[in-house]
Amino acid sequence: MSFLTKKDEENGLSTYYNNKTTVIQEARVFNETPISPRKCRALLTRIVYLLYVGETFNTQEATTLFFGTTKLFQHKDSALRQMVYLAIKELSETAEDVIMVTSSIMKDMQPNSEVIYRPNAIRALCRIIDPSMAQGVERFFKAAIVDKNPSISSAALVSAYHLFPHAKDVVKRWVNEAQEAINAKSYASFFGSSSSGSSYLGWGGSSSSASQGYQPVPSMSYITQYHSLGLLYLIRQQDRMAVTKMIQQLGGGRSGAGTTLKNPMALCMLIRYAAKVMEEDPNVQKQMLDLLEGWLRHKSDMVNLEAARVICELKNVAPQQLTRSIAVLQLFLSSPKSTLKFAATRTLAALAVTHPSSVAACNIDLENLISDPNRSVATYAITTLLKTGNEASVDRLMKQISGFMSEISDEFKVIIVDAIRSLCLKFPAKHESMLAFLSGVLRDEGGYDFKRAVVEAIFDMIKFIGECKEQALSHLCEFIEDCEFTKLSVRVLHLLGAEGPKAPQPTKYIRYIYNRVVLENATVRAAAVSALAKFGLNNIDAKLGKSVNVLLNRCLDDVDDEVRDRAALYLKAYDAPPLIQPYIQEESIYSLSALESKLVSYLSDPETLDQPLDVSDVPKISKEQAAKDSARPSTLETIGMPSTSQAATPPPPSAAETQSNYAQQLSEVPELASYGAVLSSSTKPSPLTERETEYQVSVVKHIFKEHIVFQFNVSNTIPDTVLEQVSVIMQPQTESGLTEDFIIPVPTLTAAVPSVVYVSFTRESPEEYVQASFQCILKFVSKELDPSTGEPEEEGYEDEYQLEDTDLAASDYIVPSYVTFASEWDRLRGGVSVTETFALPAMESLKAACNSVIEILNMQPLGGTEDPQSPTVHTLQMSGFVAGGGGKVLVRCRMTYSKAQGVTLEVGVRAEQQPAADLVISAIGG
Repeated sequence: MSFLTKKDEENGLSTYYNNKTTVIQEARVFNETPISPRKCRALLTRIVYLLYVGETFNTQEATTLFFGTTKLFQHKDSALRQMVYLAIKELSETAEDVIMVTSSIMKDMQPNSEVIYRPNAIRALCRIIDPSMAQGVERFFKAAIVDKNPSISSAALVSAYHLFPHAKDVVKRWVNEAQEAINAKSYASFFGSSSSGSSYLGWGGSSSSASQGYQPVPSMSYITQYHSLGLLYLIRQQDRMAVTKMIQQLGGGRSGAGTTLKNPMALCMLIRYAAKVMEEDPNVQKQMLDLLEGWLRHKSDMVNLEAARVICELKNVAPQQLTRSIAVLQLFLSSPKSTLKFAATRTLAALAVTHPSSVAACNIDLENLISDPNRSVATYAITTLLKTGNEASVDRLMKQISGFMSEISDEFKVIIVDAIRSLCLKFPAKHESMLAFLSGVLRDEGGYDFKRAVVEAIFDMIKFIGECKEQALSHLCEFIEDCEFTKLSVRVLHLLGAEGPKAPQPTKYIRYIYNRVVLENATVRAAAVSALAKFGLNNIDAKLGKSVNVLLNRCLDDVDDEVRDRAALYLKAYDAPPLIQPYIQEESIYSLSALESKLVSYLSDPETLDQPLDVSDVPKISKEQAAKDSARPSTLETIGMPSTSQAATPPPPSAAETQSNYAQQLSEVPELASYGAVLSSSTKPSPLTERETEYQVSVVKHIFKEHIVFQFNVSNTIPDTVLEQVSVIMQPQTESGLTEDFIIPVPTLTAAVPSVVYVSFTRESPEEYVQASFQCILKFVSKELDPSTGEPEEEGYEDEYQLEDTDLAASDYIVPSYVTFASEWDRLRGGVSVTETFALPAMESLKAACNSVIEILNMQPLGGTEDPQSPTVHTLQMSGFVAGGGGKVLVRCRMTYSKAQGVTLEVGVRAEQQPAADLVISAIGG
């Protein structure tokens, strides 16, 4: 392949040379006689290059190139044959009828073929063959896996790895060969003392050293062990005991010296498998920890780092267990290699979040790295010091940070800002220097993520450090004067609207806010109008209210509809003060996912469109809860943690999101379409079996206006068995007031995919809130799988499995909802009111009583009252509404605790309807 000069590239020759059309036209060189190896190699290289850079060939083009390439099998040039296999492997995914070249590839897989051909042939065959043909080539793969040549063995192992998802049963039979490959002592390498005349760059020759002068030398990389280990784990990954045994056999004992693994990458892989086993089974943690500590003394830096990192990332690791790992990482901090310093500082930075006192032993070494020429190393060093340092060192560290902030990328700036954000909360007395630093970097150049991190750090200081609030708000006012990011301007304006009216001098913020109305885009202007209104309508000062009224009147002439509408709404609130509470001072908002579900249900039912939308049964949540639901994870939690075990996991769905998901799922069941909207669903599935049993079942209860549907989530954990005609038989233990309608069974249940059984009941009296207990039996037909075909046997046997009882309780009818308790309690004073006293002698604390009451009633605890502040006296406040028109209900639980009598509970209930109050009392009394 010729190389283009810079002048040729400027003339456009590079584009022409690597053009798909040109390559297809030049494919005629494959048909020339005699074949020119040099031209064909060059063209094949260009084809592979185009595929690697993302160029696509359609099916016809790929098929033409594929079969043109196969004509080159007749030529014996070693390098050409290798390029042929590389091109075949890449084109096989698009071309048609590729299986026709199987016989040609099989010839090059024979043990007496050219050694250099066999690895390429094995890799290509893996892509060509149909999974059903895997059994036919099993003999060749088994022989290749145990071949003395590492290149052949590795090619077979990697190919088996790729074949496994499509032919699991066949590849599982190769486990003995993979085990033999991992235990091999030494290997032959392609590099020898002489080369044949037909070889390329001194490679090649026959497998017969006598005829071709091929002289193998031992390979010291032992890379085959890495590939063997990967295949062994893939085969055994579902068997935790087998994986544990494999790790212990290959681990080399407590010191690690007896291991048969010579390849550092294989040892690193084994360490990761050990970490996964420890995470899944805490019972083997001590054994695995002994192995990990043995690997800390390995001669390879890579293995030392991996073992230290895994130990540092263990859940609930004790400080004394970290001693050796930290000592190893401390040694790497003084290494001349930047990669080792970077890896060590990164690991210590992550560990310092949970164990700052343990990492503090490395502070002297970390301070030496602040001036390291590698800015990434310096960033992690100073980030770690910010987490481990004491209050006296804060000022010195802040000066050192200021020195190199301009020299690092935005990604590392975000890491430092988040570290300072944590430090602010740790040492509130040092807020002045840290706020000065944050306001300074806020004026520097930077991207959105960096500026957002700084703004959020200042937000946290305002929230948690009262002394700096006024100064921080002033810095944010200056920031929005020249802010290029609309999202940040809107967030700052919202904060000014919330915090500004509470400041000692609220008027000084008005100028900054009104400037946004004059100078910014429509989105920012609308946010500024809302912020202005909060200053005018919060009854701070009558004079200020009049001034804001004048400014809002000016906004009525804005060119944007949203700005004008907001101004008109807030001016209306001036004339009608009752509007101020719901639109300006309201502390709760509708749950957006529940509101969305309600709107979708409303629009999808034509009969309801004649009636106005009723949002009385849409639950509300506090603004704090809404902020938590939408909050992004801190950068400290997602950056600097390379292990998959520590990867950021998405937060669990909120209760409202769960309700919305269930409603969507039920709407797709035709038998339930006539039931209407779901009024309430269980917040989480209730297990009816133990986790270790062969069949796992959990239940979710759905309340409709006239029906109740039980959703049973069923999983089969036996891999070689299929369950058919799966259903759940429910038998009420007493007269329940429910009539069974039908059961929707699962036709087929395999081990891979869980499924759902639905059981529907009609409520004989929809206005009553029936509470009942049911016996449940899982019934099915069990069939075993044929190991050769993977199909279930024709005949099976009927079986049943006893499940735990399930209850229909008060909590299934109540939906938690946020309110402002004091005002709502007063509003319901004229409604239904019930008070009862209960003795709870079994309760050992007020906290246990609170948890029990919240669980029984499934109501929203308010104002942090779920956490008692006194061990003897407490008041728990809760709110919710009863699904199906039962109305709003509030509960006030006054409780006292003594060791002699346990907890004495006085329950006060105020509700809009009598049945709702009776439901609450009966739930606690029952």
